[in-house]
Amino acid sequence: MAETPMLEMRGITKRFPGVLANDNVDFDVFAGEVHTLLGENGAGKSTLMKILYGMYQADEGEILLNGESVDIPSPTVAIEHNIGMIHQHFMLVDTLTVAENVALGLPSSRGFLTDLDVVSEHIVELGEQYGLEIDPAAEVWQLAVGQKQRVEIIKALYREARLLILDEPTAVLTPQEVDQLFDTLRQLTADGRGLIFISHKLHEVLALSNRITVLRQGRVTGNTTTEGATRHSLAEMMVGREVKLAPDKPEVETGGAALQIRDLEVIGDRGNVMVDGLDLDVHAGEILGIAGVSGNGQRELAETIGGLRQSNRGSITIAGVDTTNKPPIEMRHAGLAYVPEGRMKNGSIGAFTVSENLLLIDHADDQFLSRGLYDFGAIREHCQALVEEFAVKTPTLETPVKSLSGGNIQKLILARELSGTPQVLIASQPTRGVDIGAAEYIHKRLVEQREEGTAILVISEDLDEVFALSDRIAVIYEGQIMGVVDPADATREQLGLMMAGIRPESVAD
Repeated sequence: MAETPMLEMRGITKRFPGVLANDNVDFDVFAGEVHTLLGENGAGKSTLMKILYGMYQADEGEILLNGESVDIPSPTVAIEHNIGMIHQHFMLVDTLTVAENVALGLPSSRGFLTDLDVVSEHIVELGEQYGLEIDPAAEVWQLAVGQKQRVEIIKALYREARLLILDEPTAVLTPQEVDQLFDTLRQLTADGRGLIFISHKLHEVLALSNRITVLRQGRVTGNTTTEGATRHSLAEMMVGREVKLAPDKPEVETGGAALQIRDLEVIGDRGNVMVDGLDLDVHAGEILGIAGVSGNGQRELAETIGGLRQSNRGSITIAGVDTTNKPPIEMRHAGLAYVPEGRMKNGSIGAFTVSENLLLIDHADDQFLSRGLYDFGAIREHCQALVEEFAVKTPTLETPVKSLSGGNIQKLILARELSGTPQVLIASQPTRGVDIGAAEYIHKRLVEQREEGTAILVISEDLDEVFALSDRIAVIYEGQIMGVVDPADATREQLGLMMAGIRPESVAD
């Protein structure tokens, strides 16, 4: 590595009303290295990177590029300084071609005339050089997720980025696509570029990084190299205490199929088939994990089981009761608990209080009524017990839910759903966007519910979570189950192939 860092951020401090997002943060990157920025949600990672990319201005501190102090008031200026950012949610125009997306916002070499042929030629050259092959004439909407990410990286390279910020770049990729991406990133560092890698997947951080900086509550709490780190040590630096990354799962005797799905077909929001003739059984006392790349029917499947979406064909049976296309309240009475992936969209009402959200489903139960009127003493006692049992951190029961952290909102939803002693639990993306401490607690509660004999369907795009929780893993691709495997025998590579649409019998040993 060069002696002078290509990037130095010194004493960066950023305040928002009531929040100290970055507190005297030092961070640097050398040419030819991957420096990972690690931390829980709200730790200050995104704020620090938005300051670097010109989206925010620091209240204190300075930024140096190759030893010279610079002012970066906007992303345009960041790009002029050869800084590129690969966003988690792709910043592409679906109706344009690859070449048009890459050229968007750049001056043409021919003045008022377009030069897409020149752009296309350079795209091909970059693709060949860095293993990012893509058809410049392809329209973006036709591309797979991994190909769209290639376009994002090519956009940055086309603008001659030497310092690249990668914000959760593997969130929507299969394991094979992650491996291909990492090969490309290693080529970029070998070419002298510096990479800032932001991820919560600790095994990926250890596989790719040269150095790791950990943020907690806006401050740097640790610096290490991959040689001196483990998943457990990184998690402890992030949280400030020892963390159990995988819950203890005692042996449980399973019962009959409490959830049965037969030949289910569900139409998506765009009129296309998202769940295609799906069959699935989940037994009492087991956790069945569904793995798959985002957009392969997971959301539509969960919403249909939960009564939020109608099926076009097939049947759903909960604890022996046919609940096909029944309203959510009938699903609840049949024994279903449902933790949706959108905790603020479908799981809670932000303007309602903690106690109101805890009663959203069961507000008409006799235990909360006295002579036809609400018994507020009983309601308060019930809600306080749930808040304590599920460790929901809230100032009061009257606090609006929108004021809570994501992890505490998720714990509140889980508390409400499990208060009905369900026979079937659907948990869709149960720890998405929550910190490691909350995820650890949620995993523990799911395993405890399994011990009580509940049939649990966990839908997650996080393979670590699927492996840690599941007794069986079903892989979904384009609305169909590619196969069901035992996590004790399966590998990430095998699941990755299934997530790409290759059934187990067609995979050579």
